[in-house]
Formats: sequence, C-alpha cells, structure tokens
Amino acid sequence: MTRRILTVDDSPATRRMLGCVLEAAGYGVLEAEDGVAGVAVLRRQPVDLIITDINMPRLDGFGLIARVRRELRLPATPILVLTTEDAAGKRLRARRAGANAWMLKPFEPARLIHALHHLGV
Repeated sequence: MTRRILTVDDSPATRRMLGCVLEAAGYGVLEAEDGVAGVAVLRRQPVDLIITDINMPRLDGFGLIARVRRELRLPATPILVLTTEDAAGKRLRARRAGANAWMLKPFEPARLIHALHHLGV
C-alpha cells in the first residue's frame, strides 16, 4: 500500500518540488496551500505524514499542528516542519504544538527521504 503524505505550503514551487521528490520515492502526495486547506484535506482523507511550512496565510504551520493534534485528534500522525525559519524559539513552539521534526529549506531530497524513514514512513 502506498504511503500518503500531505504537503502544506503556500509556495506552489515548493509543493511541486516536494511532490516530485516524494512521488519519485514511491509516496502518494496530497497538497494544500495553507493550514485551512490542509485541515480540509485531513477531514476527507487520512495520511501517513504531514509536511508543513510555518509562514502561511489564513492558518500558519503552528495553528495547523495544533489543530491536527487537538481538533482532528491525530496524535500519532508524524509532522515534519519544512521552513526557512531557524529560530530556536520557533522550533520549540512547533515541538510543543506537536511537531516531530524540523528541516530547513532549501532541502536536500536524500535528507528529506531519510527524515521520513526516521519518522517511520
């Protein structure tokens, strides 16, 4: 069975790049342009992992993570934050909200796939 990953990022270029890398590695990919759209996708379809940016309109990555954990009650779904942000305070805030891993953009495809394997996907 193909593992499904939801990518949540307001940059179409980033979503395309993630989609190419993930599909080449054998994953199914769902996309959302912000946290609101991400929540809508998750209400319709379960996923095996979520990759989210932090800075997005309508609902940012912190808000998405909190909703996934509390409102959607998905405590076991791994969440990887993929962002340009590098502040320790933001990393801590994401961890406290329920993120499992943090990676900086631009990303190396092999490193991303390694991180997914480390998260069990």
